[in-house]
Amino acid sequence: MPQLLAPSLPQTTAAVHLEQVTRTYPDGPKTVTALDAVTLSIETGSFTAVMGPSGSGKSTFLNCASGLDLPSSGRVVVGDVELSGMSPDGLTRFRREHVGFVFQGYNLISHLTVGENIQLPITLAGLRPDSRWMRDLLASVGLTGLEDRLPGELSGGQAQRVAIARALVADPDVVFADEPTGALDAATADQILRLFRTAVEDLGQTVVIVTHDPRAAAFADRVLFLADGRFRGELRAPSVEAIAARLIELGR
Repeated sequence: MPQLLAPSLPQTTAAVHLEQVTRTYPDGPKTVTALDAVTLSIETGSFTAVMGPSGSGKSTFLNCASGLDLPSSGRVVVGDVELSGMSPDGLTRFRREHVGFVFQGYNLISHLTVGENIQLPITLAGLRPDSRWMRDLLASVGLTGLEDRLPGELSGGQAQRVAIARALVADPDVVFADEPTGALDAATADQILRLFRTAVEDLGQTVVIVTHDPRAAAFADRVLFLADGRFRGELRAPSVEAIAARLIELGR
């Protein structure tokens, strides 16, 4: 059986590039535009937060940028692969091998152990992890010694650590996280966000989180703002105060 080796050095190209991406949905006799000609790039090895008022297009952005959905028009490139025109089966294989996901609800399989949940993406791909990489990954997310526990035996913070390790195990081009700290208390949320920073700084991983929380977004290198389906600017090296002020401005 082929073996999955530890992560290679990050590439120098953009991890994700959207070019004039528009996504519309039918709504009775009307058409709703959830994303409207969005063009932007996510740098490889960066930590990016995506924010905006309710209905701004954040979830649609995540779905299109990750290959969970295809845009109505425009181009999405992840790594060096353009997703437009891929078949549903092709998209499924691509996501499994190149994209990691972390969700607010953890999405762990209850009858699988911590170790089995983490290895699930590569097990489904017919691969097996390098033992040293698995050991280092468990240590980096604070799960050493918990490999044989079931999800029901974990705290919320531990369960989210498992979800993060599962997202990282196949060394994806990018990890997308949808409100990853929404179900956690403030102290545990900070621990999870520091894990994302560790993944970026120590593993060269690219992380994109969608969040409504300025405190969470302030852990990122860059915050992208959406409103009414359009890209409305960004903040680099953001502070909680600057993020909150921009959100108030967008909500007017």
